[in-house]
Amino acid sequence: MKSMRPLPSIIDFCMLLSAMSKIKPHPPFSTVISLYRQLLFLGLRPNIYSLNILANCYCRLNFVDLGFSVLANIIKLGFQPNIVTFTTLINGFIHSNQFEKAVPLLDKIVKLGFQPTLVTYGSMFKGLCRSGDNAGALKLLRNMESYGHCLPNVVIYSTIIDSLCKDQLLPQALRLFKEMKVKGISPNVVTYTTLIRGMLTLGQQKEAQEMLTEMLRNNITPDIQTYSMLIDMYCKDGKVGEARDIFVHMTERGFVPDIITYSALLDGYCLRGEMDEAEKLMDLMVENGCKPDVVTYSSLINGYCKSKRIDRALGLLQEMHFNELAPNVITYNTLIDALCKDNQLKLAHQFFKEMEAHRLKPDIITWNSFLDGMCRNSQIDKAVATVKEMESTGMVPDIITYSILMNGLCEANRLREAVDVFSFLTAKGLHDVRVYTIMIKGFCKDGLLAKADELLKNMEDNGCLPNECTFNTIIRGFLDGKDVRRALELVRLMRIKEFVADNHTISSFVGLLADPNIGDADKDLLKMFFEN
Repeated sequence: MKSMRPLPSIIDFCMLLSAMSKIKPHPPFSTVISLYRQLLFLGLRPNIYSLNILANCYCRLNFVDLGFSVLANIIKLGFQPNIVTFTTLINGFIHSNQFEKAVPLLDKIVKLGFQPTLVTYGSMFKGLCRSGDNAGALKLLRNMESYGHCLPNVVIYSTIIDSLCKDQLLPQALRLFKEMKVKGISPNVVTYTTLIRGMLTLGQQKEAQEMLTEMLRNNITPDIQTYSMLIDMYCKDGKVGEARDIFVHMTERGFVPDIITYSALLDGYCLRGEMDEAEKLMDLMVENGCKPDVVTYSSLINGYCKSKRIDRALGLLQEMHFNELAPNVITYNTLIDALCKDNQLKLAHQFFKEMEAHRLKPDIITWNSFLDGMCRNSQIDKAVATVKEMESTGMVPDIITYSILMNGLCEANRLREAVDVFSFLTAKGLHDVRVYTIMIKGFCKDGLLAKADELLKNMEDNGCLPNECTFNTIIRGFLDGKDVRRALELVRLMRIKEFVADNHTISSFVGLLADPNIGDADKDLLKMFFEN
């Protein structure tokens, strides 16, 4: 084009530069700026269209100040800036996270008589919501309505609703949803999918199902995201059969499952231990050209670990390496936990080191799995040292860490050390029902029933209510100590709280009936207990 004589017009060059600036995923903005400068050397006079393209390129490269210099040039050359010019500058502020400058600029151009378009407002709402400024987005929505230049559409409402749902502000999102319908703006599949996701995030399955029903009643066809979300919802709820039916239904309607859809259903099979079905689904994925990713493999590895088929899980890890997929922290945590539970601490430690070699930082779950494995294998000294090692790496032990350590100390008959840990936690104001239950179990194991009883009474005083496990633990402690009367008193208290004795506790009661060391009066009490 540059070599043609006469030269093509600036309009022809603008068509090329505009197309280049829209190339996805990485538009060559710097190249467009360079080519634009060459046009000036050729003597071509810019027009408002070419100057807007230039301003856009600068703004998208985060040089908003240069974008404003183009605005000055527009005015200097005698052109009138238009709404495209100002929308470009607003976009520049949003793209460079300068929202505090974007809002005043919008207000200023409105006062100057410019009429923002839906594109202008759409950029503003996207930026405000992306930054988590829901209040700012709602304020702008009201301003937009009051200005009257253009009214909010379904895209703008859906953008704000999505942001509110992501911040778990579902009531506000539902109010906005109701408002848009009152104003005659029909929600689309994006709006409904956003709300359903928000409800599922908050565990409101029933409400999500009702929202889906409303969506279908309004003849809005679910998209692939909606289907994937529903499959995930049913799988997490243990309803894998229903999830599979949805999967079949969507494929029959011509929707092609993506990696998210497959992973959701696969995870459901794995959580249920249906590994043959999971493997079949994996084969179907590959057959349909959907390449399994780290999440897919991690789900399968988790399923095999839960099914005690660790060899197969380890085989999948090798398969991941073969397919050039890097395992993540979740993958390693799953394997380390399974190996620790299977008493294969040496191999678990190898994976721990492998994590670090791949620059993956072990998290609290990794450390707790190791700690639990050591306590299970009576390696208490190593467990104590591990907690200290955790702290030295900057990892702060959580309540589960201390619970595992306390339980290990109690099982190793090191009650005094367990009491020290317990005292340390309560002194910090950490009153956790698991910790109290472990301590009660430790006192009962050492025959210190009075201390166990005292601790039970202290729980409620400290605002930590005993649960069903706590009661069953202390009742078995008194039964082991042949104190039938106190055990039965605790049973009555447990029933008042609507807790029930578990099978282990019932077996302890049955065992006492045949115990020759139990007096007749206590046996009569036991018989009355079973009769009632």
